[in-house]
Amino acid sequence: MKTVLEAKNINKYFKKPIPYHVLTNINFKVEQGEFVSIMGKSGCGKSTLMYILSTMDTDYDGQLFLNEELITQKNQDELSYIRNKQIGFVFQFHYLLSEFSVLENVMLPAKKLGEKTKLQIKNDALEKLEILGISQLANKKAGMISGGEKQRVAIARALINNPSIIMGDEPTGNLDSYNAENVFNIFKDLSTNKSLSLLVVTHDKDFASKTDRIIHMEDGKIIE
Repeated sequence: MKTVLEAKNINKYFKKPIPYHVLTNINFKVEQGEFVSIMGKSGCGKSTLMYILSTMDTDYDGQLFLNEELITQKNQDELSYIRNKQIGFVFQFHYLLSEFSVLENVMLPAKKLGEKTKLQIKNDALEKLEILGISQLANKKAGMISGGEKQRVAIARALINNPSIIMGDEPTGNLDSYNAENVFNIFKDLSTNKSLSLLVVTHDKDFASKTDRIIHMEDGKIIE
């Protein structure tokens, strides 16, 4: 089985106001098609870890591998490209551009990557909306749809460049139980049927209990 993401001896220090060891010897892997959740109390280092894993934060000790390639020490331009192409992001807040249509929102990361024609990108975006059961919303303004629909659009946008892994930070944190269940089922389907890896930070025990594996964090360490 291919390892999509691997953290090796990741340590992170905050230098101010006083030196503080925020992540200690973080080691784990996510395999292709695996659906993994990260749980822990607020302040345990989950978000800090996600910033590092998503290549946004490069100020750490240790090694980070994506698709078995070492990406630690790559420059910001290389990391920006890797992030856009290989990693899809789904956050608690969907960050859609409300004046743009649903379709335009989904197309944005592919336009930024610039590896396909506009028509190809549009067709890809429509396909992703179809997969998520919301193709009928394509031409609606993103500001005019419901919260559950917005999160589906955010997932479609995360999928547009066919990433190796989806990283979620509390992706159901703003949703009612019905829509949270919907998002879980979409993720599970992507993992099972599309062999996509998912790594999701969540406070939702019910959500986490149904993932393949839970990584528990406490005080900047993985405890199990």
